Amino acid sequence: MKNLICLGFVLSALNALGQLMPIKADVYEWRNAAVSKKNKIEQRQILEGTTPAFKYMKIHAETLQPKQGSKSHQHTQEELMIVKEGELTMTLNGKTETLEAGSIALIMPGDVHGFENKSGESVTYYVMNYESVEPVDLERGAKAGGSLVVHWNQVAFKTHDKGGRRNFFDRATAHSKRFEMHVTTLNEGLMSHPPHTHQAAEILLLTDKQAQESINGEWIKADVGDIIFLQSNVPHAIQNISKGACTYFAFQFE
Repeated sequence: MKNLICLGFVLSALNALGQLMPIKADVYEWRNAAVSKKNKIEQRQILEGTTPAFKYMKIHAETLQPKQGSKSHQHTQEELMIVKEGELTMTLNGKTETLEAGSIALIMPGDVHGFENKSGESVTYYVMNYESVEPVDLERGAKAGGSLVVHWNQVAFKTHDKGGRRNFFDRATAHSKRFEMHVTTLNEGLMSHPPHTHQAAEILLLTDKQAQESINGEWIKADVGDIIFLQSNVPHAIQNISKGACTYFAFQFE
């Protein structure tokens, strides 16, 4: 734990020196992400920097081959995981369960967790680590429910006039006053909302078909696996440009 606390201080020091920059509102393409291998785990570095609420935020993706895994560990930052494809066996605070594609885990600071691919196929998942500008509030995170796992197949799909929605969570955490996450299915040719802004930064993750995102009035295409990052108060809107419905995660934090 001592080394993990030191890492938090290092990240804070780098930010104070101006080496971490605000993350640009943009579409971060899966195919263009830098790929490296660490301890036989393939990693894709997607984005890293700051937001108004977070003095540090990083998103990367990891691919585990069968029988590979990560030892149990803990850290001072908060972590969000989203399974892209395959099945990931996760142990969180002593409880083990298998996360199918579309499932997520929200991990509070200090909670012990580890991962393993027990299947016969590779598994890929996104990892978002972040540290708040304001002091961490462990009690707030615990009162809001602590760490949690949400399985895709257990989230109800509610239809609406533009497609449908799955609500994953809307709550406080140790590093966020409010963190909301849902999945939208958007029918062919439609826009989810007219161009708009909000104080909370937002991330969209396309999981099915294609879309385009208007960012500051410029339309940018997004494919499956791409991360759309929307900085605080940046005008934005999303439109389905596929044949049939498209689906994407949407989550915002402040």
